[in-house]
Amino acid sequence: MSKEKLTAQRGFALIELIVATVIVVIVISGIGIILADSQSGWKTMYDLAYADVVTDSYVARKMFDAVIRNASGERLLLDEGGGQLSVEHGTLDPDGVKTALTTQIVCKNVSGCVFKRAGRSAQMILTLDDGSKTATVVSSAVMHNR
Repeated sequence: MSKEKLTAQRGFALIELIVATVIVVIVISGIGIILADSQSGWKTMYDLAYADVVTDSYVARKMFDAVIRNASGERLLLDEGGGQLSVEHGTLDPDGVKTALTTQIVCKNVSGCVFKRAGRSAQMILTLDDGSKTATVVSSAVMHNR
């Protein structure tokens, strides 16, 4: 064997080097796209789970349940307000005149709120809309006090 034949067989051909480089670029690009897409998906799910309307809906449901369960069925007034949901604690005299002692804002971005009363139970249908996300809360509770 001559030296020329041994030298020609040792290295990579230019075509092999280009093919290997293209394969590496395709693999690295694929991994990069997968990582970027998973980050984007995680951010979307995080924004959906912790949006203002979602957290406000949990607060509204808990507050409604707590207030209704502690309320007196004879002294409970349900009123629909616009723009925000608030709880007003106070007194109501026998003539129906109410005196507000404290008012607490429960949530904002209220686009619709309906209260219904049936016997000793009360229902709330609350729609929250912040312009980009909408949530509807339906809650019901029974008054335990007389």
